[in-house]
Formats: sequence, structure tokens, C-alpha cells
Amino acid sequence: MPKVKVYDMAGAAVGEMELEDSIFGIKPNKSILHAAVVNYLANQRQGTQSTKTRAEVSGGGRKPWRQKGTGRARQGSTRSPQWKHGGVALGPKPRSYRFSLNRKVRKIAMKSAFSAKVLDGGFIVVEKIALPEIKTKAVIKLLGDLGAAKTALIVTPASDNNVVRSARNIPGVTTAQVGALNVYDILKAEKMIIDKEAVNKLTEVYAQ
Repeated sequence: MPKVKVYDMAGAAVGEMELEDSIFGIKPNKSILHAAVVNYLANQRQGTQSTKTRAEVSGGGRKPWRQKGTGRARQGSTRSPQWKHGGVALGPKPRSYRFSLNRKVRKIAMKSAFSAKVLDGGFIVVEKIALPEIKTKAVIKLLGDLGAAKTALIVTPASDNNVVRSARNIPGVTTAQVGALNVYDILKAEKMIIDKEAVNKLTEVYAQ
């Protein structure tokens, strides 16, 4: 079983924690991780882009000139795609980009993301992540003490308003509760700082 150190909010090691091998110690499946990231990004797309066809552009009801005898190419409307102010041919229309992965694949993707973080040393367990008040400086100090200078994902067992609001203005830092984690956020962050209780909850969910 992989072991990680457990730190306090001041960055001092206070013990060790054994992680479930079937969740945090598997060989990351790169193809499934890729599929999970593509799925997440596709599902974030709004799909509201839209262009007007020649039928939707106003004007162009009259034939610009007679069919034959002018020496020019025949034209039926000034709203054809080749005209200025004309419609767009084969342009995008509103659509949904959403697609789903089956449950087994999603589970393997999450386990692979956790294991990848443990392998590269980016999985940091904190005894208890809690702030008595909303204070950005406290989160900045926590990140500095834990060596998370660039991008970080802070994971709490449940929604914590003080932690969320203290971290939201720090560039490169995101927060999530244990039930709302996704592969993209885990892989994007250089360090995953997670509450010890949240680790236990993950073990309960993914060990089944």
C-alpha cells in the first residue's frame, strides 16, 4: 500500500497515512484519462454558436438583374453566401456537445487520476483543512508551507464557505468538495491538497 505523510495547516508532518492500493496505487490508464478529460471539456461547451443561412438574412427578395443578356453571372438573390451581407453556407448552429462515459470507465479514470497524483508526489494530505474566518492570506500561507507554489486543488470533505471564499481570488487555485471532484481538475493541478477525512470518504466510495 502506498504511504503518504500527513501535514498540519502549518506544513509540519504529524504522521503517516496508508492509502488503499486499489484506488491510489494502480497503474494510471492514460487512454481512459484522455477520454475522461475530453468528456469533461466537451460537456462544458455551451453550444450556443449560431450563424444565419440565406433564408434567415433579411432582404434579398428581388432578383438583382435579369437572368440572361447582361454578361454577368446569373444571380437569384443578394443574400446568397457569395454576396456581402449574404447568409453563411454550412455555418454552425446551436447543438449539444455532451456525451457520457459508462460508470466503469469513469471509476477507472478517477482511480488513475488519484494514483498519478500519488506517483508524482502531488498528493498532499492535511490533518484538517479549516479556517476560522475568510482570509486569503491564510490560504496563501498554507500553500507556501506545503510547497504548492503554482497550481493547486484544495479538497474538503464537504462544502466549506470560508475555504472557498478565501481561495477563490488566488490565481491557479481551485477548491472542490470530495463529492464534486473530476479528472480534469485533478490532472490540471500540480498539487492536490486534500483533507484526511476526504481521503477516507474517497476510500469508502471507490473501494466498492
